[in-house]
Amino acid sequence: MDSVNSTAVLGAQGQPLPALRLDSAGRRHVDLRVFAHLAWPLIVNNGLQAVLNLTDTFFIALVSPTATAAVGVIYWLILACVLVVGGVAMCVQTFVAQEVGSGRRWRAGRSAWAGVWASALTTPFFVGLAFLGPWILSPFGLSPEVVRLADAYWMPRMLGEPIGIALWAALGFYNGIGRTRLTLGVTFTVAIANALLNPLFMFTLGMGVGGAAWATNAAQLVGLVMALAVMLGPQIRHDYKTHITWRPDLRWVKRHFTLGIPMGFVAGADLIGLSIFQLIVTKIGIVAGAATQVVFMLTSIAYMPGVGLALAGTTLVGQAIGAGDRDWANKLGNTAIAIAAGYMGAMGFLIAACGPWLMPLFVNTAEPTAPAVIALGVQVLWLAAIYQAFDGLNLGAAFCLRGAGDARVPAVMVAVLSWLVWVPLTHMLTFAPGEGFVDFLPQYGYGAVGAWWAATLYVTALGLMLYARWWSGAWRKIRL
Repeated sequence: MDSVNSTAVLGAQGQPLPALRLDSAGRRHVDLRVFAHLAWPLIVNNGLQAVLNLTDTFFIALVSPTATAAVGVIYWLILACVLVVGGVAMCVQTFVAQEVGSGRRWRAGRSAWAGVWASALTTPFFVGLAFLGPWILSPFGLSPEVVRLADAYWMPRMLGEPIGIALWAALGFYNGIGRTRLTLGVTFTVAIANALLNPLFMFTLGMGVGGAAWATNAAQLVGLVMALAVMLGPQIRHDYKTHITWRPDLRWVKRHFTLGIPMGFVAGADLIGLSIFQLIVTKIGIVAGAATQVVFMLTSIAYMPGVGLALAGTTLVGQAIGAGDRDWANKLGNTAIAIAAGYMGAMGFLIAACGPWLMPLFVNTAEPTAPAVIALGVQVLWLAAIYQAFDGLNLGAAFCLRGAGDARVPAVMVAVLSWLVWVPLTHMLTFAPGEGFVDFLPQYGYGAVGAWWAATLYVTALGLMLYARWWSGAWRKIRL
């Protein structure tokens, strides 16, 4: 079985509707047991992704606060580049879920392989980016040491990203068919490999900050080999014909680029803004840059499981649409959005309350700047808590729209808010007069706290706009 279904009610395509429960009067309800069965491995899986982030942050912090700030400068830009192009793998879950919902399982297997081949085609793009790190950072007036350390991390991560994107494609297949525990098993293996390889590459082999990137690449390669081996195993092969649908088909690969690039742009446009946000914060000082990077890694404890909840919404919405019942897809999406926003908001405030105990764990207390980094981080965590609540609304709506194949309009929304609102507002609230990159904007000089106020206002607006897009029902007209 691809997922637990407590009541067999068929959609227009003659396939069971996912996560549906009928009460004694015959009224439809979302079966939260089914949602939990699908979501809990994704929650744990994305929690492990948070552990991956924290593992890298922990080992990089052992080098110096400058190393932490340098990786913070380049980290979000790496993710932005990966997500924009990595949409070719993200859309695997959408295609697979809708094919499973319609009962065409062999097409789900072909969609998975098309995502893997599309990922391989991104290699020239990332090889080119690998050598552009210093050029990208040069306009921002960062110290030579920060640029050197950032580039040491940037180049190997760029070279290894096609592997990571191909891994996303394989895991998207498992998520789309509802076999989320397989996703969890692969990610757990990657997390263990990363934890073991980080000290080996960074310290034993003397590769420093760059070693953390190479450790991530090697761990992702282990995960990809494992994921593909399982995909070709007897049960998956029997149900989804993965052993005969592996050959590249340019029509299917093109389909992944057509939907995937706008889909990736939804997340990538946000992260491009986030990377500029981090650059602005780091520009005002190492303390602000290091504190902000640690805060982001801590709040990933809320964010990454929230992504898991939202991913469950992607699968259920996609399967309901594939089965031919968009009203039921709407009901499932509303439930997923509410759960994601509630969880992330609650966890954000819990993390903020524990800030005085958590921040020192990710700062080298022997460094003279450590007390200032800790104090600023504890303060900023409360703004980050508000940010998390509305980011849950943002993620829930965005991922349900993804399940429906609605990517182009959300991409425009995110780009406009991120680049034309968030970035200028961050510049205005962070820099004092004469400190900024440009002079035509007013500059109020509130430092890192001002930057976080800008981020909080931005994500509040973004969450409300994406939810309005979902609520409008425009996605009902989309046919993949």
